[in-house]
Amino acid sequence: MIKFLFLSLLMMTSVWAQPMDRIVAVVNDEVVLQSELFEMAQTISLQLRKRQVALPPQDVFVFQVLERLILKKLQIQTAARIGIRLGDDDLNSSIKNIAKNNNMTLTEFREVLERDGYDYALFRESIREDMIVSRLNKVQVGDKIIVSDREIDNFLATQAVQGGIQDAYRLYHILVSIPDAASPEQVQTAEAKLKKIQLLLASGGDFSEIASGYSDAQNALEGGDLGWRLQGELPGLFSAVVPNLEVGEVSDVIRGGGGFHLVKLQEKKSQEEHIVKQTSASHILIKTNDIVSDEDAEKRLNTLRTRVENGDDFAELARAHSDDMVSAIRGGSLGWSTPGMMVPEFEKQLNALADNEMSEVFKSRFGWHLILLHERREQNMAEEYKRSKAREQIHSRRMAEELEAWTRQLRDEAYVEYRDL
Repeated sequence: MIKFLFLSLLMMTSVWAQPMDRIVAVVNDEVVLQSELFEMAQTISLQLRKRQVALPPQDVFVFQVLERLILKKLQIQTAARIGIRLGDDDLNSSIKNIAKNNNMTLTEFREVLERDGYDYALFRESIREDMIVSRLNKVQVGDKIIVSDREIDNFLATQAVQGGIQDAYRLYHILVSIPDAASPEQVQTAEAKLKKIQLLLASGGDFSEIASGYSDAQNALEGGDLGWRLQGELPGLFSAVVPNLEVGEVSDVIRGGGGFHLVKLQEKKSQEEHIVKQTSASHILIKTNDIVSDEDAEKRLNTLRTRVENGDDFAELARAHSDDMVSAIRGGSLGWSTPGMMVPEFEKQLNALADNEMSEVFKSRFGWHLILLHERREQNMAEEYKRSKAREQIHSRRMAEELEAWTRQLRDEAYVEYRDL
């Protein structure tokens, strides 16, 4: 069925409404159309070629894309069922950020996409679905993961023995899956596939290309690339294995977590101590409302600024006039802040000031501000940083493990029917 399907895909045109568009799978009460499969296959193919990743054999590639499309439909169905939606404003903001991160305007970004063969409308819809899936994963898995202080303490103690929370690893991965409660025949089939993969690797085959063609993992089409993982983010199965690998080395077979695993250590690096630039500042905030206009707020703050220049105490004025109730009782003090803690428009003004300098009056999303910068310092936040990173790594590791289990369950419990053409 798959070989014939691939030939059909090659013969399709971009006019999806033509009669030759057919159903290739049924996912619960929804169908997967041949055109949808073609669109995703075309997009992934373009992405892999741009990254110079070799495509697996045609039938393998199409089946992997179909499985990815089926899982995505299941996730979108689940999101719709529990009420997860994404408005156009959020979508537009996300696409603008993608363009900005590529140093382009939205118009330039759209032109580049279309020049590279992407349909912009389909791209928008793909981003919408990706964002919905991301929110779904957060709701169904991420938000339910609670990392306790005791877990962090135990984690740091273990890392101290093993040699470092700071180590990071670039990994590639191959999975030969085995179903839950697999029969002896299914295990035997998986073992035969594993032996073939090991022979290909032993004969000098490229790990990434072999992963693309043989791995059952969700990232197979990316060549099994797991990206950079800090030591604490490693899946539990790999945590005792990866630190002992040499760069370029492939692990022995690791059994568990849905099947047989092989891991390759591509690169390794250590992080340096965490020195953070901190800023001590105070501010006065005037909020606008139905009574206080922008003009009123700006005028009031300029009057207060003049009073400070003439000798009045900034802290006393903040206590008397600031609408930020939390900082007002501290004389407007914001304490020590680190980069990224403040909204961008506030941080931009803060970064432009020298010690003991006062800003001009400016507006942020919260209202109108006047800032007094007290001083800056560099602080070694190694201990705080370690605990923060430990929490992130524990959460990230558990998220990856529990998300894989949840998506596997979602797939196993779904009604999926493949259609011959």
